Amino acid sequence: MIWLPDRIRLTCPHRVGLCAHRWAEGISGEPGQDVASVRAATMLPAQLLQPGEAITLLLKPSPWYILLAPLKAITVLVILTLAVLLINGFGNSGFTNRELTLLGIVLIGLRLFWQFAEWLSRVYVLTDQRVLRIKGVLKVSVFECQLHQIQQTDLVFTLRERFIGLGTIGFSTASTDAFWLMVAQPLEVHQQVIASIKRYRP
Repeated sequence: MIWLPDRIRLTCPHRVGLCAHRWAEGISGEPGQDVASVRAATMLPAQLLQPGEAITLLLKPSPWYILLAPLKAITVLVILTLAVLLINGFGNSGFTNRELTLLGIVLIGLRLFWQFAEWLSRVYVLTDQRVLRIKGVLKVSVFECQLHQIQQTDLVFTLRERFIGLGTIGFSTASTDAFWLMVAQPLEVHQQVIASIKRYRP
């Protein structure tokens, strides 16, 4: 999660590119601002921002999302692997227990790799005008909502999130709902969201 010291204003891609160039060469005209600009540029496509729009909060789900989100699928794969090993012990399937175990590990690894790619694709943004959620590996989905259109926000703690200190923030509008899943420091993030809505909503 990136907490921006004040607000970072990305007005055009040229500004972002200049910040990245200075950062790469170690030039520190505005150290805090430039580093934040580079981070924002790498996480958020500049074309998604409107001219003069200021980012208040830029974050991703906690890395625990990679393990917790597919927990049911991983549990099923573990159970299936153990069941196949048990069945294999009573008959000759042509595969050794080591080969079957390796197959189960590969399947679990592939599931975690997909979840990692999904985690990389997720970005949550709060600006002085909108709330955004970007997600999707093969098909990118962008949710955006003007602050004045948000009718309600919810802070939800599932059982698995509570053990890790995470939470999910929901945004409700007249037509749809969207969620920031498994964010770290959820109480602080939700307070910042509420404060921004009250501050910037016309």
